[in-house]
Amino acid sequence: MPFIDLMVQQERIRHEVDAAVSRVLDHGQYIMGPEVLELEKKLGELAGGVEVISCSSGTDAIWLPLLAYGIGAGDAVFLPSFTFTATAEAVCLTGATPVFVDIDPQTFNIDPASLCIALADVRAETDLRPRAVMPVDLFGLPAPYTTIEPIARENGLAIISDAAQSLGGRSGDVPVGKLADVTGTSFFPAKPLGCYGDGGAIFSGSSDLAETLRSIRVHGRGASGKYDNVRVGTNARLDTIQASVLLEKLKIFDEEIALRQHVAGRYEAGLWDVVTTPSVPQGSVSAWAQYTIVCEHRDDLAAALDNVGVPTQIYYPCPLHQQLPYLNAPKPKAGLPVTEDLTSRVLSLPFYPYLPSHQQDQVIESIRQFYIRRETKTTLGAAT
Repeated sequence: MPFIDLMVQQERIRHEVDAAVSRVLDHGQYIMGPEVLELEKKLGELAGGVEVISCSSGTDAIWLPLLAYGIGAGDAVFLPSFTFTATAEAVCLTGATPVFVDIDPQTFNIDPASLCIALADVRAETDLRPRAVMPVDLFGLPAPYTTIEPIARENGLAIISDAAQSLGGRSGDVPVGKLADVTGTSFFPAKPLGCYGDGGAIFSGSSDLAETLRSIRVHGRGASGKYDNVRVGTNARLDTIQASVLLEKLKIFDEEIALRQHVAGRYEAGLWDVVTTPSVPQGSVSAWAQYTIVCEHRDDLAAALDNVGVPTQIYYPCPLHQQLPYLNAPKPKAGLPVTEDLTSRVLSLPFYPYLPSHQQDQVIESIRQFYIRRETKTTLGAAT
């Protein structure tokens, strides 16, 4: 079985996607064509009425807001170490310093208590200026923004959400895209809403910030046209063809989020008593970009599953603070014990909206059988 099968969805909407791409080829507006503006409008509606600035990747979607806030050398941005390198990379590209924070063992998301400790340590031991916190909505679950917000306001921090995996999720009645000061998401093909290449989008409730982001996205463009440059910017536009693909995928997005909930529910029902299944706080909705368990004997389990044709992935085998580019980055004096523990025990299972029921059953049964066999061997060994 595949870990993620993108072809099932493609087969479902192939005719519509072909027609949408053909319309772009017919009108020939390959850069910032009408589909881009339509996509931004519909994404803003999805996120509860915010401004949306599409861009060329999920990395740009968190890098551009840092630039818009003027964050750079001498500034500190607080973020979890349990994430993909792009989160810290975006900070480093501005010249700012990432400060790593530990995570909650149940949700995998940033731990507000560790954030407070890291803030105090940075102020006491460095000359860095705390400027922003960048929570990561890991595996599709929104971070605890209601707890983070008062900490950020008290310390003068902007909240820049790395929501690369969580579009379609909610915290209470508030959708992803409206939970932070500014939110970046990714349209990498394997994301809950993915295009057929690279792409991303930025969500903001501030019209002024949105205008700055639109300027940065196109070489610092001013109001008078492409040769009116009012700031240093970059080229971070979303291609019109990718926007046309995303518009078709948006039509089935709510249904696919519901299908993801169903698959996650079946995994939970079948596995809760043999491994630690993902925890979703009451009132929250995960977009379920991945289904990640915490388990004992992780590597042996992964090998056993591979032997029966069940693929798995490890997100993430090595935390960022232990990787070469970030070895000297600040972190709390107490370290990041939860992060370091979980990197040795997390395992992501096959997961996508159209995962067949019989394959779900195979995954569940294979995991259960692994622990039954292991328990039997332990019992027999003790008896002898």
